[in-house]
Amino acid sequence: MAKILTLTLNPALDLTVSLDSLQAGQVNRSQAQHSHAAGKGLNVAQVLADLGHSVTVGGFLGRDNLAPFEALIARRGFADCFVRVAGETRCNIKLVEAGGQVTDINGPGPLVDEQARLALLTGLEQIAPGHDAVVVAGSLPRGISPQWLQMLLARLKAMGLKVALDSSGEALRAGLVCGPWLVKPNTDELGEVLGSAVNDFAQQQHAAAQLIGQGIEHVVVSQGEQGVNWFRQGWALSAVPPKVAVASTVGAGDSLLAGMVHGLLSADSPGQTLRRATAIAAQAVTQIGFGINDRAQLAQLENQVQLSEEQQEACR
Repeated sequence: MAKILTLTLNPALDLTVSLDSLQAGQVNRSQAQHSHAAGKGLNVAQVLADLGHSVTVGGFLGRDNLAPFEALIARRGFADCFVRVAGETRCNIKLVEAGGQVTDINGPGPLVDEQARLALLTGLEQIAPGHDAVVVAGSLPRGISPQWLQMLLARLKAMGLKVALDSSGEALRAGLVCGPWLVKPNTDELGEVLGSAVNDFAQQQHAAAQLIGQGIEHVVVSQGEQGVNWFRQGWALSAVPPKVAVASTVGAGDSLLAGMVHGLLSADSPGQTLRRATAIAAQAVTQIGFGINDRAQLAQLENQVQLSEEQQEACR
């Protein structure tokens, strides 16, 4: 299996609160709550570990609430290159209604100063070489500009790593300039950075052609329960997930990204890569938390994923 680095510049303690329905301005009674050390890169790392890869995790963590993150890193056996900074890692509140709708209340994250930024760059110069790929995922904390992210991605590419990027807004816009190996925006994120609608296949195909022209090899556009479209030079492949009972949509996109990276680094066929990744994302919404916990269920979901026949033919 591969050796993969994931960078979460703005991790979070995710507090997931389950309730029947959210009544704004009223007293709401929760049915359950769960707290997880999380952040997009850490979520991806857990799925990759379950798929058998050796994973290094890094980014910035606040010193004042390290325990949940260090416990996760130890339990999962990750190599740790997180830089500790002053203050607390942010808390994100996920209000999950019975119908699957999620309301996010995301904190801003700690302030990352110049010394911490330099420490991460120095550490990566020593640690990153030798990895097969790096996944840079999530938002930016205070003190990290889109321009700094762009410089970071350029350095990682210069080290010979395949760079997978999953972000949004100005961070995604800046990252696209570097021509990552793979990007995984959803339709809202891609439409925002390109300034045009990408709601249907034709619009996404046009947008992907622009990105591929900038040197991006894989453009993976997620559409929630409607599925995913994967574009490369000269072809595209589409998948629709099976219907499942939704516990929470948190982490579905991260699981999809992990599945795509796994398939590509394992040299699986395009159809198998997208089928498994889509199934992993479908399984993710049936649970609270991250990772592959039921292999039998995953196999069943894989068999139920619908690949586009026309696009599948074009990929052979």
